[in-house]
Amino acid sequence: MHNIFFYVILGILLFDFLLERWLEYLNTKAWSPVLPEMLRGIYDPEKYRLSQEYYLANLRFGVISSSFSFLLMVVMILTGGFAWVDHLARQVSGNEIIVALLFFGILGLAYDVLTIPFQWYDTFVIEEKFGFNKTTPRTFILDKLKGWLVAALLGGVLLAAMVWFYQLTGKYFWLWAWALFALFTLFLTMFYSSLIVPLFNKQTPLEEGPLKEMIRELCERAGFVLQNVYVIDGSKRSTKANAYFSGLGKKKRIVLYDTLIQDLSPEEIVAVLAHEIGHYKKKHTLLGLLLSVLETGLILWLLSLFVDNPQLSAALGASQPSFHLGLLAFVLIFSPVSTLLGLATGILSRKNEFAADAFAAEHSDGSKLASALIQLSVKNLSNLTPHPLYVFFHYSHPPLLERLKALEKYRKEEDPAGKE
Repeated sequence: MHNIFFYVILGILLFDFLLERWLEYLNTKAWSPVLPEMLRGIYDPEKYRLSQEYYLANLRFGVISSSFSFLLMVVMILTGGFAWVDHLARQVSGNEIIVALLFFGILGLAYDVLTIPFQWYDTFVIEEKFGFNKTTPRTFILDKLKGWLVAALLGGVLLAAMVWFYQLTGKYFWLWAWALFALFTLFLTMFYSSLIVPLFNKQTPLEEGPLKEMIRELCERAGFVLQNVYVIDGSKRSTKANAYFSGLGKKKRIVLYDTLIQDLSPEEIVAVLAHEIGHYKKKHTLLGLLLSVLETGLILWLLSLFVDNPQLSAALGASQPSFHLGLLAFVLIFSPVSTLLGLATGILSRKNEFAADAFAAEHSDGSKLASALIQLSVKNLSNLTPHPLYVFFHYSHPPLLERLKALEKYRKEEDPAGKE
């Protein structure tokens, strides 16, 4: 006889799956065969058509891969698969920490192995077809092995600590776990680029030259102290271009993809960097870190209210309750709350992107940022006309056309006479 949590979990899984399919359907209905008027003359109509083909290819593939994941999860719940994995782990050890590590290790590895064909198809068929893929089979395999190692080390330490805290303090484990996760989040923010990224990519300091001198001038105008500008070999895996900011204080650095340097002019790159500096100057980076820590605390507190309920473990088919089964069931039940938190985070993130764009327009050249955004959109075959509801649920950045309109408005406010 199944309990209420069993049906709640299945209901949430089904709702999430159908919601995602509906949002994707709305997104396709927002398409137009006509290039948006704002981009006519500066955006190749052929590239616009190709971007829709690229999205459609990813949409069809996404439906297949997500359906596989959905059915796999449902089968595991209906057949008691999670209870079987728990039983398997208990044949190895009676120590709850080791059992939890084995439980999630087996599930994580098995799922990743089962989905390797989907990952391979995405990389070597879809990305290859549209001219993005630069990943070799050797790099793909090495990335997979390194990813497993990093996940086992970092994830294993955090999971083992959580179980240990639970054994020592009972329902108050969440306070100790929160402190640990906060330190871990701060550690990753400070050292991700210097410790984790080098496992997968090479980063080299930007060479002296006109671009670096222009960056220095930008930093002086913006009152921003920056010593670390690196170039990462993104072309090792893809032709897509990007840039990102990481770290705090003396550890802060800006990382440019080599593809970005290849695709954009120095003036456009400086405008992109001005945007990234804007995030830091306007405290978006620090605020994001604080909100992440607070969100983690909320999740852990909610977990402490439910994790010791034996009905959670029973919902997954286990007769013996345990922390790791309660944790998994909680994650599944928590999905709606996670979605709401994600929506709030998305709203704030899009607002911050507009603010960073305005900062870039003020301290560099807004027209160059606009042209850079267009170039990146063309290069990456971005969807130019996403449905507003899809944006609301999934976009951390505003769509291209919204950003261009905001930049144009800002330029006119700064120069109402329209002077160059």
